[in-house]
Parts: sequence; C-alpha cells; structure tokens
Amino acid sequence: MNLAEATADNVAHSSNGGSPETGYGTKNYRNYILGILLTVYIFNFIDRTIINILTEPIKESFGVEDWQMGLLGGPAFAILYTFVGIPIARFSEKNHRVWIIAGSVALWSLMTVLCGFATSFIALFIFRIGVSIGEAGCSPPANSIIADYFVPKERSTAVSVYALGIPLGGMVAYVFGGFIVGSLDGPTVAAMLSSWNWTWAVNALDWQNIEGWRVAFVVVGVPGLLVALIVKMTIKEPPRGYTDPVEMQNKDQVGFREVLKILSQKPAYWHVTMGVTIASFVNYGVGQFFVSFLIRTHELSIFDASVKVALALAVMASIGTYMSGFLADKYAERFPKALALIPMFALLGVIPMHVVGYLAESLWLAIPLMMVGQMLLYTYLCPLYAVPSGVVDSRMRATAVAVTLFIVNLLGYGLGPPLIGGLSTILNATFLSGMDPALTLEACKGSNLAVAAQAACDSANADGLQWSMILFKCLYLWAVFHFYMASRTIQRDMGR
Repeated sequence: MNLAEATADNVAHSSNGGSPETGYGTKNYRNYILGILLTVYIFNFIDRTIINILTEPIKESFGVEDWQMGLLGGPAFAILYTFVGIPIARFSEKNHRVWIIAGSVALWSLMTVLCGFATSFIALFIFRIGVSIGEAGCSPPANSIIADYFVPKERSTAVSVYALGIPLGGMVAYVFGGFIVGSLDGPTVAAMLSSWNWTWAVNALDWQNIEGWRVAFVVVGVPGLLVALIVKMTIKEPPRGYTDPVEMQNKDQVGFREVLKILSQKPAYWHVTMGVTIASFVNYGVGQFFVSFLIRTHELSIFDASVKVALALAVMASIGTYMSGFLADKYAERFPKALALIPMFALLGVIPMHVVGYLAESLWLAIPLMMVGQMLLYTYLCPLYAVPSGVVDSRMRATAVAVTLFIVNLLGYGLGPPLIGGLSTILNATFLSGMDPALTLEACKGSNLAVAAQAACDSANADGLQWSMILFKCLYLWAVFHFYMASRTIQRDMGR
C-alpha cells in the first residue's frame, strides 16, 4: 500500500470518532477499552498470585517445604509462560488480538478453578502450568492494542494504567484469598447450599473435607470466564499501526530475527529489560512468601496478613505504578530520560525502607516503611511495557513485549520464588542447628515436640525466611545500575 492509500485508509477509520492524531475511537471508548484490559490484567494477577496467600495452608495440606512451594510459585508458572509467550505474540502480530486475549482469559480461569480440585502436589503443579499457558496470551496482544488506541504522547500513562493490574490484582487476591481461607471452607459452603435447598450440590462433593484454599481457587477463577466473554463482545480490533506515522503503516511483516536485530541496536531496551528482570526476581521471590513472613514473624492470621497489611501495601503499589507513567508522559519534553531515571532513584529508596521494615519488631513501624517502599518499588512496571512498545513500530510491538516478558519471567518469576524458598530452607536449618544440634527440619514436623523444641523450630522458621527476604532486597542495587545505563541512550532509542 502506497502513502496515498495509507492516508485514505486512516481517513476512513476516523469515522469511528477518533483520528491517528488523537487515537482510535472516541476518548470515552478508549478509556473503556483501557478499563477492560486493566480488568483482564487484574484477573491475570489474581489467578497468578493467589498461590502466595495460600502458601501456608497448601504447605500444610501436602506436607511440603518452602523450596517446594517456591517451585510451585515459580517454575510451575514461569517456564511454559515464557516459552509459549513468543509464539503467541508472533501469532498476534498477524491475527485477531481480541480473540487471542478472550481465549487466554477463559483458559487460565478454567485452570485456576481446577487448582481447587488438585488431589496431590503434582496435580496442583500441572494445573499451575495450565494457568501459565493461558496467561501467556494476555500482555503481548494487549500492549499492541493499547499502542493502536493511544497516541505516543499518551502511551506511558496508558500502559501504567494497564500495569495497575499487577498491584490491584494482588490486592484483590490478598483480600479475597485471606477472607475465603479464613471464613469459607467446605463445611461452610455446604451449609450455605443447604440453606438454598440445593441438595444436588450438597451431595456432589465431600464438602466436610474440603479446605478453604480449594474454595479460594474456585471463587477467584470462575468470574474470569465472564470477563473473557465481555472482552470478545465489547472490544473492537483496532487497525494495526493506527496511531503510528503514516510512513510506518501497512509495511510488510518482519520476521522474528529481524525484530531481535532491531532490538539489539537499542541498548536502553536491554538495560531496562535487565533492570526490570532483577527487580522482578526480587519482587516475585519475596512476594511468594510475604504473607508467610507476616504469619511467622509477626504471628498474624492469614486474614490479618492478607487483608490488613497486604491490602495497604497494594494500594501504595498502585499509586507508584500509575504515577511513574503519568510523570514520564507529563515531563517527557523536559526530562526525556524519565522512564529510566524514575525507577533508578526509586529503587535506591526501596532498599533502606524494606530492610528496616522487615527487621522492625513493631508492625506500627514496619508497615509505614514498607508502604513507602512499595510505592517506590512499583515504578519499574511502567518501563516494562512502555520501553519495548516505544523502541519498535506497530509490526513488532507484541513480539518486543513478548521477548521482554520471556526474559523477565523466565529469570525473575522462574528463579525468584524457588531460590528464596531454597535460601529460606537453608537458613532455617542453619539457625535450627545453632539453637539445638539435635533438631532437624524433619523433626520440626512432628506433632509431639517439647515446648522448648517447638519454640526453637518456630523461631528458626521465621528467622530463615526473614533474612532471606532482607538479602534479596539488597539486589535492587544491581537493577539501579541497569536503569542508570538505560538513561544514557533511552532518548535516542525511543526517538524522543
């Protein structure tokens, strides 16, 4: 298609209420689309992070250690999520992105429901893999759609709104997961069904032996099926490259090697990717065990740890996520390096806030410090999506985002939870042997321990996890270095 034809095509599309200068569709419709995609991403992270809240009851049900729960929270999700993501992204470069997102939501929601029916740790592991395959089809096509709906000067804010799905999804998971585990187990559900005279449902399962964590998986998974239907019925597939310069539209598709070649010429992209990967490595690893930390160190219930503390942190994380994109767009002309400098300075501030917060004996001191740290921490999410989408054109955005997520999730999500779980187990055993050489991790699982021995087991279990989290937090310095390096070329690499 020549330049005149491309221009005519854009004029034809302007009948939807928008234009390439303002974005596809009316402003209200663009906001609606962003809201729906945010909802999709919220459910993405509800189903992804619900495992964090349920770590302690699942661990008790199946009799496993922290390192095994780390495998469930990391590799079980990350491996296929990363490897399937790129083929799905390549498929979405040429095919209907809305269909892909809707099908993905339906798949991961169904797999989440099945997690509640797992009869063994291995079965739960397999269903978590199913969740990962579904979720792999979410962000690459979603970011590609956002880039076609919103003009470049509004994209950082738009992707920050989309990225709010991470802290908001975690917040909803913490609230509902904590509430369900604390008050809605099998017998409670059976009593509720009986009050409705649903005898068939009461007789369908052995409700008396169904734990609360199983109910939690089902309750958070089922609504996602409705979200999938809403996506399919209400989102219009925008013209690919609609808001790009005319000369960049309707060009021939490029191969995967060509995408990698273009990305290889963008050093800011690689440094941002590494900075985000390291931040994610720490964040996913610590996040897997944060509720466990509150239970072990501060002796909170799952409900109090999830609803009262984690909720406050999630709210602050949402503020940090949105503000990073808003400020990057607002001051783009005066500070074109803001996308790299904001997370660089923010992560420097996270380290002392979280280290002191994790060491504090009083929650009244710990929580405010962790809240401020959480707001600063989540500024790294905006560059995660804005930079990959900004260094390439419309023909390769889904692929660029998928390559980024491949690296971030394979190394960050895949390694963070199991390594912190393994470190926690090692430190647990080390602290335990220092207290009483006769005690072992296996001995601590016994039910007839003396009072002193039980106290030693509980103390070592708490200290091992606490110091694992503190050591992990110091790795943010490595991420700071990469964001600094990215700031040196980000203006050139993004064409600003």
